[in-house]
Amino acid sequence: MKYRVNFPSRSIENKFSKLLTKIPHIHIQDKIIEEIYKLGDNPRPYGKKPFKKLNPPVQIYQFTAQYRIRIEYYRVLYDVDDKNKIVWILALRIRGQRTYKK
Repeated sequence: MKYRVNFPSRSIENKFSKLLTKIPHIHIQDKIIEEIYKLGDNPRPYGKKPFKKLNPPVQIYQFTAQYRIRIEYYRVLYDVDDKNKIVWILALRIRGQRTYKK
């Protein structure tokens, strides 16, 4: 079953886009977008090293990120709504000490 890939709010989408455009390498920007859309086909790519279920989940605004995918030095934090078949993209973060903090 195919999932829709979406942002829970316009402000989260704007923050995501803003950080994405600040990435200096276009090929990394393209790779991040490509990996996000792949989540629509397989939101839990078990067995792939870049995928990880977050334990404990990370609070982002009023949402909870259950999963992350790794793309180069960046992390995409997201959640999956199986009932409605939606992958909610919650944050794009640069890997570092505050990657999994609010």
